[in-house]
Amino acid sequence: MKATHRQDRTPLGSSRILAISPILTLAAIISLAVSPGTSQAQVPVKRRLSPEILAMHARAKRPAATAPATSLELAATATALTSSSFNSEQGPGPGPIGPGPGCNLFPAPASIGTTVPLSYFGPPPSDTNRSLVGPVQLLDTGVVDVAHGTITIPLYLGHLKGSGKNVWYVLTDVDDPNVAAELGLNFSAKLTFASHSARTGNLDANGDIVFDAGTVNFKPERKIVPGPAGHEFPPTFAAPGSIGDANYGPLVQIVNAGNVIYNAPMVAFDVNANQISFPNGNVDYTKVHDQVVAIDPVNMTVTLNLINGFSFGRPVWYLSMDTSSTLGAAIEHNTFAPLMQKILLGHDDSFASPVERIFISTNGPESGGCNNPLRQGLSADLADSFRPNNVLGGIPTIALDYSPYWDAQLFEWTQEAIDQGFRGQVREEFQILTFVQDKLITGPGGAAFGSSGFSINCPIVQRLD
Repeated sequence: MKATHRQDRTPLGSSRILAISPILTLAAIISLAVSPGTSQAQVPVKRRLSPEILAMHARAKRPAATAPATSLELAATATALTSSSFNSEQGPGPGPIGPGPGCNLFPAPASIGTTVPLSYFGPPPSDTNRSLVGPVQLLDTGVVDVAHGTITIPLYLGHLKGSGKNVWYVLTDVDDPNVAAELGLNFSAKLTFASHSARTGNLDANGDIVFDAGTVNFKPERKIVPGPAGHEFPPTFAAPGSIGDANYGPLVQIVNAGNVIYNAPMVAFDVNANQISFPNGNVDYTKVHDQVVAIDPVNMTVTLNLINGFSFGRPVWYLSMDTSSTLGAAIEHNTFAPLMQKILLGHDDSFASPVERIFISTNGPESGGCNNPLRQGLSADLADSFRPNNVLGGIPTIALDYSPYWDAQLFEWTQEAIDQGFRGQVREEFQILTFVQDKLITGPGGAAFGSSGFSINCPIVQRLD
């Protein structure tokens, strides 16, 4: 079990909160069971929902969303590719299909290096068992557009208690395996341990959520001023494009339906349908989340940008929706969510941890931009606008401890490692931890490696192989 090799970590500048051995992992302490209707071993962390309560959640099920029929006007992406001011552009930035190998992680076909065409190869093993090699879509509520690197999923319209203001949101993850199977969402047992950072709400008769609190202002303009060439991170200035109030976080605990916890990021607030009708793209980012590529409140769908990453060496696509720090939200093109600051960090894989780890290079290879197959890191991101190729911990089908709440672990290659030519692109966490052990990688500025004190809400969408 992977967590038995990990070291106990405490967030920088904070006191130790849990005195529990990291060897006592979530999967080791809680018995495994198989959820009806799924093929994966799941970790039940709460009492099974009654049929009546499960039926309440089933009202939230929507038909699988289909991608927009017309070609999207990806104005923000096109501008970012040609503009020298892409760090101040609004919107999602370029998608995961980049102009070179350093910005495109889509795996090569199996026919490369063989004498037979691809049509002679059988289906991937993942068609039989999702944990085996091959592409797997994990968030099953809509269609992934492989050509553009987007996913179109159902759009929900809830309301804010008291004022009745419109809350437009999506659903990506849930802490109950049966609800996950019913709605096509990702299951995350760890979200149960994040209840203290969740808003509360209730399901109405249509399966939509009436939220007790939490608002987001989507009007601010995202802006970043990078550091000098070759050292673009940290930036000298950063402001996110959307800012939540003190009561906003993407998680919501459903009080009238078994206290189930959903990951329900907000994509628009206090606007009517006609104000956010951009079914063909060309979105007004003063009204909606920066990761929105298109939004259709008539058909109740939203198309979101996908982001490249790795999990245990396998390329993946995920969403980036919220961050607990303003700097992180600006770089991630997402929403600053203050309520996420209540999440306990630094105890990944110990019992009751609500997070998994995401490893983010600050000074990975950036020379040559997207043409460099080893490209990685935040300086590269701020230098050419494409995403930093982060490394995620466990995701469904690879591990049991998936959480959409990722504990950011920023790391820096040492000057000695760079001078000796050891710096490269890393793709899995134990490779990184080994380099830390070998003193080739540290925390930023030579600090001790560990939690950087903020988290990112990044629901997994697809494993590419």
